[in-house]
Amino acid sequence: MSATKTFRHADYELQCSARAVDSGKFAPALVVARNAWPSRPRVIAMQPGNFLTEETAIDAAFNQGVEWIRVFGQR
Repeated sequence: MSATKTFRHADYELQCSARAVDSGKFAPALVVARNAWPSRPRVIAMQPGNFLTEETAIDAAFNQGVEWIRVFGQR
């Protein structure tokens, strides 16, 4: 089972999700898309880690997405 939340940050949309892995933990996933045409969604590699809840995994994906936008997105 996986949970997904979509956030807007600056000119970007962050699709943050968490999927169940071994031992009842969750792994985060992140897709970033610019809110301008043409939009090309990018799957961002997440730092390894398993989280105890879906919410903490989604928070980790969101934080990494904001960091990605700060470093690569504002060009």
